[in-house]
Amino acid sequence: MIELIAQAAAPAGVTGNLTSAFGLLGAALGVGLIGFKAAEAVGRNPGASGKVLVQAIIGMALAEGLGILALFLG
Repeated sequence: MIELIAQAAAPAGVTGNLTSAFGLLGAALGVGLIGFKAAEAVGRNPGASGKVLVQAIIGMALAEGLGILALFLG
């Protein structure tokens, strides 16, 4: 599907923008899911909030790092 969109957009010269947008969309969804599940985990077990926070921040940083790579390499 992405190849079809890229082929259709190639004459307009916006292929790099599309790939970057899809990469950033994936990173945004990943960060949102991590935040959602971290809040859910703290709601279930408030005593583990410190450990959940650390793991969530590490996961968000990795997801955002991939988004930044998609932005600059796409």
